[in-house]
Amino acid sequence: MLWVLLLLVAWGAAAVSCIRLCLVTAGAAPLPSGAARAPVSPELNLYETAFLAGGPQRVADLALVSMHLRRRLLLARTGWATVVDPEGRDEVERTVIRAIGPEGQSRIAPIRAAAAAADAVRSLADRLVAAGLAVPHGTRTDLESAARAVRGAAVLVVVLAATAMVMPGQETGYAGPVAAWFGLPLVLTLGCLAIARVENHPYSPWASPSGQHWLDSLPAPVRGADRDLLAAVAVRGVGALEDPDLRAALLSGARTGARTAG
Repeated sequence: MLWVLLLLVAWGAAAVSCIRLCLVTAGAAPLPSGAARAPVSPELNLYETAFLAGGPQRVADLALVSMHLRRRLLLARTGWATVVDPEGRDEVERTVIRAIGPEGQSRIAPIRAAAAAADAVRSLADRLVAAGLAVPHGTRTDLESAARAVRGAAVLVVVLAATAMVMPGQETGYAGPVAAWFGLPLVLTLGCLAIARVENHPYSPWASPSGQHWLDSLPAPVRGADRDLLAAVAVRGVGALEDPDLRAALLSGARTGARTAG
């Protein structure tokens, strides 16, 4: 009956991780104390919208696309950026130019990383959190950690179930009931993950409920104008770009950055 001990471990891991995810999710739902329930200004700027929709990386992508469209920067589909006009219009653009360096040319991946980590973006995030529109960094990381724990518990249940079924000295035909008992904590973990996914999809992990309400209220961009294209990039990311060369340049930079981080 050693498999019963393994079953208890499986149940313990599943229950603890699911309860933690539920508690963290419940704690993240309300707005911060004293936070505004609507934007503090009549309209958020595109950088603020980009952060709510996709976080710091989306802000960096928006700055790169904006500078490219205004001929301040040239983005090549090979993943390189070249400075055309070294005068940035705002602090995010100035961060991009500084990240490129004095030679005036650099790979896009490190530029995106530097812009996403800039003080200007952190200040923007702090303003949105204070206004109740963005999820605080600690809350977001807690949610990610809790979800990983539930996924780990699901894997552990499967491993313990397989171990229990191949243990020597067991009676013939016991594998079926053992699998059924282990199936219960597995269903619990997978169900908890499914519910969390349904609750959050297609919502941004960066926006609070009020921030998400703001994003949902935005009108669909009209094709043709640069302002509308930038609004589409802010909300939907580089996938909203119709120019295949520009999209390839930014996606190439994103892939390179992901490989470097790995």
